[in-house]
Amino acid sequence: MTNTATQNTEKRSAARKAASNPLTAGRLPGWSVWAIAAGGAAVAAVIIFLTTLGNADGFNWAGFVVLGLLFSVTAIYVVSLMTEGKRQATNRFVTSLVVSTFVLALIPLLSLIITLFTRGMARLDAEFFSSSMRGIVDVGGGAAHAIWGTALITLTATLLSVPIGILTAIYLVEYGKGWLKNAINFFVDVMTGIPSIVAGLFVFTMLFAATAFTPLTPATIKTGLAGALALTILMLPTVIRSSEEMLRLVPNELREASYALGTPKWVTIVKIVLPTALAGIATGVTLAISRVIGETAPLLIAAGVAQASLNTNLVKGQMMSLPVFVYQMTKGAGVAQQPWFEMAWTAALVLLIIVMVLNLIARAIAYYFRPKGER
Repeated sequence: MTNTATQNTEKRSAARKAASNPLTAGRLPGWSVWAIAAGGAAVAAVIIFLTTLGNADGFNWAGFVVLGLLFSVTAIYVVSLMTEGKRQATNRFVTSLVVSTFVLALIPLLSLIITLFTRGMARLDAEFFSSSMRGIVDVGGGAAHAIWGTALITLTATLLSVPIGILTAIYLVEYGKGWLKNAINFFVDVMTGIPSIVAGLFVFTMLFAATAFTPLTPATIKTGLAGALALTILMLPTVIRSSEEMLRLVPNELREASYALGTPKWVTIVKIVLPTALAGIATGVTLAISRVIGETAPLLIAAGVAQASLNTNLVKGQMMSLPVFVYQMTKGAGVAQQPWFEMAWTAALVLLIIVMVLNLIARAIAYYFRPKGER
C-alpha cells in the first residue's frame, strides 16, 4: 500500500513538472512567439538587403515590413502546428494576423506624424504665430491670419451647429413620431454622406442667388461667415447623431421618477436627461469640431483664398484658414518655393496639434463628466 501511494505521488510530481515545462507539455513558451517573429524579421531584412544592394533608393522599408510580417505569421503557424496541434496553431495564426494588420495600419500613421514633426519644426517660431503673409513673396511671414481665421470660422460654426443639433436630437428622442421624425432621420443620414465640397457649393450658390435681392455682390460673397455656414452643414449630422445616441442611453427610470413627482417634461429634459448625457454630448461636439477643422474644399469655395493679411471681420472680406493656407503655400506662388513649402509643413503640423488637443479635451470631458461610479 505504501509503495502504491509513493508511486502515485511520484507520478503526480512528474506530471506537474511536465506541465510546468512548456517544451515537454506540448505548448510553446511565452517568449517563443517573439523569437519566431524576430527570426522572420531577420530573414526578411536579409532578403530585402540583398535585393536592394546597389539600388539608389536604398533599403526598402515598406517591403521589409510586409515581408517580415508574412514570414513571421507563417513561421508562428508552422512551429505551433508541429508543437501544439492544429487548434492552438490556428489560434496563434489568427492572433498574429490581427496583430500584423494592426501594425500595418499603425505604420502610415506613425510615418505621417514623424514626417510632420521633422519637416514642420523648421518654421515653428514666434514669427509664424505673430505675422501674416501680407507683402511676403520670398522668405519670412507667418500664418497668424490663417490661425485666427480657423479659430473664428470654427467657433462660429460650433455656435451655429451645436444648439440646432442638440435640439434636433431632443426632438427625435423625446418628442418625435410619425412622418416628420422619419423625414428628419432620412435627411440627417443623407447629410452624413455628402462630400464636403458640396456644402461649400451649396452655401456659395445660395449667397449668389441672394445677390439679386440684397446689396450683396458676387465679389463680396466669399466671407468667413460663408465658410462657417459650410462647416455648420458638415457638423450638424455628427452633432445630431452623437447627441441622439447619448440621450437614448439615459435610463427611462430617471424620466419616470421625475414624472412621478409631477415634473413637466421639458423640466425633466433640462434637469435630468441633459445633465446625465452631458459627457457624451460634449465628446460628440468636440469630435465634430475635430472633423471639420481640417476641411479645405468648402472653405476654398465659401471663404476664399486671396486673403494674405489678418481679417477678423466674419461678414466682410475673404478669410484665410489653416487648411487653405497649406494649399496656397504648396502652390509655390512666391519667388522662392522652399520657404513656402516649409510654411505649409508647419501649418499642417499646427493643424495636427490642434486636432490632437481637441481629441484630448474630448477624452477629458468624457472622463470628468461621466457618473462617479464609472470613473
